Amino acid sequence: MPVRRGTPHVLAVARGDEPADLLLTGGRVFIAGTREWLDTDLAIVDGVIAGFGTREARQVVDVAGAALTPGFVDAHMHLESTKLWVDEFVRSVLPLGTTAVAADPHELANVFGVRGVAALAQAAAALPFTFGICASSCVPASAFESPGAELHAEQVSELLSEHGAIGVAEVMNYPGVVAGDAELLAKIAAAGHLRVDGHAPELTGPALDAYLAAGVESDHECTMLAEAEEKRRKGMWIFVRQGSASRNLADLIPTVLRHGTERIALCSDDREPDTILTDGHVNDCVRLAVSCGVRVEDALVLATSNPAQYHNLHHLGWLAPGYQADVLCFDSLELMRPASVYQAGRLVAEHGQAVPGAVPDAPAPAWMRGSVHLAGLPGAGAFQLAPPAGGLARVIGIDPDTLTTRHLVLDVRADGAGLARIAVAERHRGTGRIGLGYVRGFGLARGAIASTVAHDAHNCMLVGELGPAGPADMAVALARLAELGGGQVAVLDGEVLAEVPLPIGGLMSDQPATAVAAAVEHLEQVAAARLGVTIGTPFMHLSFLGLSVIPELRITDLGLVDVQKFELTSLAAG
Repeated sequence: MPVRRGTPHVLAVARGDEPADLLLTGGRVFIAGTREWLDTDLAIVDGVIAGFGTREARQVVDVAGAALTPGFVDAHMHLESTKLWVDEFVRSVLPLGTTAVAADPHELANVFGVRGVAALAQAAAALPFTFGICASSCVPASAFESPGAELHAEQVSELLSEHGAIGVAEVMNYPGVVAGDAELLAKIAAAGHLRVDGHAPELTGPALDAYLAAGVESDHECTMLAEAEEKRRKGMWIFVRQGSASRNLADLIPTVLRHGTERIALCSDDREPDTILTDGHVNDCVRLAVSCGVRVEDALVLATSNPAQYHNLHHLGWLAPGYQADVLCFDSLELMRPASVYQAGRLVAEHGQAVPGAVPDAPAPAWMRGSVHLAGLPGAGAFQLAPPAGGLARVIGIDPDTLTTRHLVLDVRADGAGLARIAVAERHRGTGRIGLGYVRGFGLARGAIASTVAHDAHNCMLVGELGPAGPADMAVALARLAELGGGQVAVLDGEVLAEVPLPIGGLMSDQPATAVAAAVEHLEQVAAARLGVTIGTPFMHLSFLGLSVIPELRITDLGLVDVQKFELTSLAAG
């Protein structure tokens, strides 16, 4: 919750009648509105910046010429993609300067519904962090997916009115919005004066006009500069994404160089724990923007005042009287890693580490475990896939650094096609449904990989070699996922070679970030060295192949989805 502003005590300190709790002296304060650095002291009381300039204080800290900026605000992210529960996530990103996020918990919502989102909100409330939760609007993302729970307009309204949601989360079923689907329009209308986030990859022309006219205000799915600029011209906010698998910043940031920072913000969307610990979080996005030619002052605006403005977090994003005292102290802006971090006026991180005891434990409830419910453990026969008559089949084509796929038509009998078999096993209601297909781009030549992280319905995704051993290894992988209660695994010749247990909803770990990051790195290394996987972040790519609202071709437990036509389609293409 934001700290209280405008109290008599805060005003007394602002006037200079009473001492501040803390005075940060000797710093250069970044002023977002004028893009300048001001040599002044910052007086802080009750978690609020009371004013500029020297005055009495109970504690004085000389920052010795450090650059002082507001805390970073992630414009759009999914906690579940970090594989960390919320307390461990906060411990990981506070030292990197992130003090606030706008999170869409639609992964938890797809597994547990409102109950899961409410539990996350309760856990986050105890932490020194602004964890803004958006009301998930597409659970499931489309009618082609089979989730564990569904959120209708009534539940979206409940999240807004009873659980403090800051807006309506990404409206992914853009074909439904464009067509005027009544249920989707009701969810958008539920936002009232709050924001409505979008998700509209490659949407253009009159269809984009209709999407915007429905009330959607932002998009983080742009992958091409022309796409981002059309959307900006039509008044849309663009969240420039730099995640683990989808890295769009370098392609999109020229729009800032051409047209300035209006209606632009930075976001991480989906970042793996090893990416966070190695490269960083929002600070990494800022650093990359600067390396692409953006002035450091403009890059800071994209990570502070702009996302705060968009999400109506009016107490954040500036270092000025009346704002929450989320302050980053940089000895150097080159690497964009703060030497110390204050959240609501309290020192929470320094020297790249969270201050011991600053972030209390806030464990996930026990009922979030044991969420993998299969009809039984299918054998190898369930994953057998005979080529269509004539050999021509629809194949999902994946590429590095993007979440969009290609709708390929290939002769799957041809040698050297680089193909693998892919399957989706429903895991929420014990239906036993398994969707089967072909995929190209992983490079997987042996064994199988599998995951219960599968946006957004989070059924079990499996990829196995096209050869005769593939189905048996896929069956072993699925059995291990069930035994773990969720996670990610690599299997070869019937042996589990590496795994990342994710017992919280089949999505997140209960272990420290360093342990989870190490497990993810080991799993990816094994997949490359032993299974022949060539694409980077293969499990992140795998997790998105079931998301039926990103072009061009996807797969769910119901079968192949042609996203361009927004319909189920056959495997055979001949």
